[in-house]
Amino acid sequence: FRSGRSEITGNFTIMEAKDMANKLKTGKLPAPARIMQESIVGPTLGAESIRAGVISLVSGLVLVLLFMIFYYARAGVVANAVLALNIFYIFGLLASLGATLTLPGIAGIVLTIGMAVDANVIIYERIREELLKGKGIKTALIDGYGHSYSAIIDANMTTLLTAGILFYFGLGPVKGFATVLIIGILTSLFTAVLLSRVIFEWMLKRNMKVNMGNKLTVAAFQRVNIDWLSKRKVAYIVSGIIIAIGLVSFATRGFELGVDFKGGRSYHIRFEQPVNAQEVRQSLTEVFGATPIVKTVGSANELKITTAYMIDTVGQGVDSIVEVTMMSGLASYLPSDRVVTQDEFNTRYVLESITVMPTIAQDIKSRAIVATIIALIAIFLYILLRFKKWQYSAGALIALAHDVLIVMGIFSLGWAILPFSMEINQAFIAAILTVIGYSMNDTVIVYDRIREEINEGKKGQSLMSRMNLAINFTLSRTLITSGTTMLVLLVLFLFGGEAIRGFSFAILIGILIGTYSSIFIAAPVMFDLSKGKEDKLIEPKLDEVVGDNNKRTIQA
Repeated sequence: FRSGRSEITGNFTIMEAKDMANKLKTGKLPAPARIMQESIVGPTLGAESIRAGVISLVSGLVLVLLFMIFYYARAGVVANAVLALNIFYIFGLLASLGATLTLPGIAGIVLTIGMAVDANVIIYERIREELLKGKGIKTALIDGYGHSYSAIIDANMTTLLTAGILFYFGLGPVKGFATVLIIGILTSLFTAVLLSRVIFEWMLKRNMKVNMGNKLTVAAFQRVNIDWLSKRKVAYIVSGIIIAIGLVSFATRGFELGVDFKGGRSYHIRFEQPVNAQEVRQSLTEVFGATPIVKTVGSANELKITTAYMIDTVGQGVDSIVEVTMMSGLASYLPSDRVVTQDEFNTRYVLESITVMPTIAQDIKSRAIVATIIALIAIFLYILLRFKKWQYSAGALIALAHDVLIVMGIFSLGWAILPFSMEINQAFIAAILTVIGYSMNDTVIVYDRIREEINEGKKGQSLMSRMNLAINFTLSRTLITSGTTMLVLLVLFLFGGEAIRGFSFAILIGILIGTYSSIFIAAPVMFDLSKGKEDKLIEPKLDEVVGDNNKRTIQA
């Protein structure tokens, strides 16, 4: 390449990779191979991460299964069956692709469990509406599925767009997370839309009873009549204050940038006894000649140490020099009754190490910014294409900017306070893009119903009343889907392990804020931009367009 840099990818063993590097070094134009980014996870942390990921996966799945049975009764059993098939398909496709399941990949499956419920909830809530109109169960199933397709496709397409962008721009584990998310979205559509309907039709043919809830839940949210839009100014003020606080924090406190974005070396070290981060920082400053970032993560005996010591020095023995220097600075915190060798320190006490060269860090940062901008543009254009009115796109984009700014504000305020890593790194960008996709998913569901009410609502109804009605109709879906997704994310946050806690926290907070913004920001902004233009929001029906064209032909 003109930049002088090139990359060779493929499925190589260590010996094959070394052989390739040796071949590149021969000839008239030597091409030395240097490691620009390296991540090493020790066996202890690896085993703990796997165990924590499995616990999160199983616990989240069980909670969702129990909730669906409680809330939707026999229909919940059907939803659980297709959810189990969905997970089976995800693992099957990952195995067929030869993919390696990493901790972010497990997080993607956990998130997919929550999101997979979404399509079922959209369909079930629509079937409930049809049943309340007095329709029989067979007709209600047909109409419920028919009216749900548009909302399901639109909602999942926005999430799929952001997952695809994340896959294209992401590196390493982030790309693995995006892969699982893409597969999960596609399999969820197949199982929820097609297989669940096949099961219901099979049950009806055998005269089996099909119910959509029990006495406690079947009529839930049906009598909700809240004037949401009248509260929009209060929401604007509250959101404005929170965003303003975040902006002040951006300027004064900044962020805890990970080595992904600034370059350097990061070590996750576990001692045999609790240690003081401030004292360790002082000890390492003496040997490094510069102050490293030292933060307690997880328990009191675990530290994350980030340093730029010798990061610009190139050579085969640089990593060893850094490790020896760090061990000498930490000698007083190691056992005094025996000699700890360098190998023992590296394998027993250092749980994880990450090295990123400054040039690569700049590339990663640039890719992250570009990925976020492209995701926002792609969603704006998709909404404009599907809803044909710029007011919808503007409301969605403002809501997304609202969500991103608040999540970043929380990370800026909390990185020096909360007892877990809140670094701005590749995983954080993956979380932000996931939040964008999920928030847009929720917004599109509301928008789809608003469009339906505007086009088919009763004549004489104001735009405000129609939009309030649409939000009330989708409230059950919004709360149930967000609730189940947040439930599995809470399990992931509590039991998923320290390595992924900041990542899961970002998505958890983002989905909470995204649910709020769909109702109090996206829809109200679209309403304010549409006032006085209500007639232009109504889409002409096909027969009206044909009739209008015939009229013009006769006049001509």
